[in-house]
Amino acid sequence: MSDQQKSLKQIMDFRLEKLDQLINNGINPYPVKFNSTHLSHEIIENFSEYEGKSVVIAGRIMVIRKMGKASFFQVMDSSGRIQIFIRRDDIGDASYSNFKLLDIGDFIGIEGEVFKTKTGEISIKTTVMTILAKSIRPLPVVKEKDGQYFDSFTDKEQRYRNRHLDLILNPQVRETFHKRTKIIREIRNFLDNKGFLEVETPILQPIYGGANARPFTTHHNALNQKLFLRIADELYLKRLIIGGIDRVYEMAKDFRNEGMDRNHNPEFTMLEFYWAYADYEDCMNLVEELFHQVAKKVGSHNLSWGDNHIDLSKKFHRKPFLEVLGEATGHNFDEFDEEKVSKICKEIGIELEENSNLGQMLDGLMSALVEPKLIEPTFIIDYPKVISPLAKTHRNGNPNIVERFELFIGGAEFANSFSELNDPIDQRKRLEDQVKLKDLGDEEAQPIDENFIQAMECGMPPTGGVGIGIDRLVMLLTGNRWIKDVILFPTLRPDKT
Repeated sequence: MSDQQKSLKQIMDFRLEKLDQLINNGINPYPVKFNSTHLSHEIIENFSEYEGKSVVIAGRIMVIRKMGKASFFQVMDSSGRIQIFIRRDDIGDASYSNFKLLDIGDFIGIEGEVFKTKTGEISIKTTVMTILAKSIRPLPVVKEKDGQYFDSFTDKEQRYRNRHLDLILNPQVRETFHKRTKIIREIRNFLDNKGFLEVETPILQPIYGGANARPFTTHHNALNQKLFLRIADELYLKRLIIGGIDRVYEMAKDFRNEGMDRNHNPEFTMLEFYWAYADYEDCMNLVEELFHQVAKKVGSHNLSWGDNHIDLSKKFHRKPFLEVLGEATGHNFDEFDEEKVSKICKEIGIELEENSNLGQMLDGLMSALVEPKLIEPTFIIDYPKVISPLAKTHRNGNPNIVERFELFIGGAEFANSFSELNDPIDQRKRLEDQVKLKDLGDEEAQPIDENFIQAMECGMPPTGGVGIGIDRLVMLLTGNRWIKDVILFPTLRPDKT
């Protein structure tokens, strides 16, 4: 047993002894319920209203200074912290003795009178103390002086693995997740007010589709059937469009069996919405409006993103895919020649997997040369058909281009949209082409979903569709650069300690 483990065991054994003492003193250290009347921030922000009045609060002890006949400690509730003054003469010998058995991390209920100390700190003078939960395992040590914190719980790996400690010890983390909830609520309000209906579609699917990604697989014992965790909810939402729900959306958990990095987690939150009788230009305008409105509602249009300043109040840029790729490489991409594009990739030094197809090469060039430089909000529009199997061929007559956009901000993708393909014959052909790519080794190519094709054969109206990465939007609006900082419980490698 290491010294650290030995020390932890000694601390926990000591706390267990205190727990036994409380029980022997007739105290139930884990009561069922406690009724509080106020939160700490209400009292602090409205001191003149509460001064001299009795209040009841509850929370976790975060700082404690035990003295002889009187002591001070801080209680943290969901809104913040407030100082508590406790004196033996006010609560009696027995209660004060029980107080001496408390530690940082314990939950406590306090009834008392609001006042200011001689140093001007708003506090509560205890008249009744109720023990609500005894903490057996100690919190990480965080030192505080004059409102500044030292030796904070900042190790990212430990924070992600112990999110409960992260939330206790790092107030800014709680603020991030409060803001995440507000962002999602504002998105829902925006779409609801535009006449969109929120729905739920299956997470377990017999055929995965709607995106190019490797799925997670599972097995249903009763059906003896292989199932997949969805990589997208697109094909189910389109069936609802076919069924007559003209505006539909889902805030969905999607799962993709892929690598993890700054912008990717295998389990993530995606917003998808579909809009009958609209096209990708309508969707572009709606996405821009949504970003403007949500940013305004939850904070500010002016954001810091690394070393960059981003203004979400301005009109977003719009640039064609082939135009920006031509500017970045110095080559003309009007004709899609796989051999030519492969040569360009080799000249520039783009690393591609063996037997990469044309779509993967174009995507690789875009990802390496263009996307990192798209700092201000920019719609890249009019994509090659070879990397967009579910989008409608462009109305300009170019058979190799589709009506699609992706939104980039700060060098990262935030949204993807199509004028959706609604020709079932064309759709079947393109999915058959995807199957050929899969047979050639492309593990992210899509299979054919016969049920979806059959639904489309019943007739699907012209439709615009959009997918927005919610986790990335939260990153942007909260100033976090890692996706794990905006997911409460991100996927992690096994802990080898």
